[in-house]
Amino acid sequence: MPTGLRERRKHEARQAISGAAMALFAARGFDEVTISQVAEAAGVSKMTVTNYFPRKEDLVFDRAEAITGSLAEAASARAPGESLLAAVRRDYAERIGAGDVTLGPPTAAFARMVAGSHVLVSRYRELAELREQALGDVIAAEAGTDDPQHRIVAAQLASVHRVLFAESTARALAGQHPDEIRQLLAAAAARAFDLLEPSLGAYGVKT
Repeated sequence: MPTGLRERRKHEARQAISGAAMALFAARGFDEVTISQVAEAAGVSKMTVTNYFPRKEDLVFDRAEAITGSLAEAASARAPGESLLAAVRRDYAERIGAGDVTLGPPTAAFARMVAGSHVLVSRYRELAELREQALGDVIAAEAGTDDPQHRIVAAQLASVHRVLFAESTARALAGQHPDEIRQLLAAAAARAFDLLEPSLGAYGVKT
């Protein structure tokens, strides 16, 4: 949480803009709302909105940095003797257990909004690709060479997050209770990482 006065005010302004935008999106649909309308609803200038949210999609995916950096951070922070798979597996289990919204499930309203906009669907796919790329960058940097194998490993590990978020979205749209979805995600992730264990269990062990 922001601690200084300036940081708190920036955080509050960002939250106010995001809240006003989400209310408009929920009422009218993402594609039907302009940045100018968001600015008017939030009581700020259009420039202020774009200073906090350079892209309109950022008003929806306001945790974009947390999404794209999550796997890379888990890999970088792994303990000596811990493999990439073990680190990613542990990180997923901890975050899904803590209710991390970047893993899912989204609310039904959020899922409907995203599913109803080609722009938002494309943006989420872009974020998933950037998350995979960031993990590949960490693996390549540690190895000292950008071999395609490192990118393939990153893609295999990142696929668990991508597929399970899609699954959680579908279940949210179907009306399944969030707690049930989180339990399913935890179990499905464990099975997925079990399947990857024979080939990746000893890969990228940190020295």
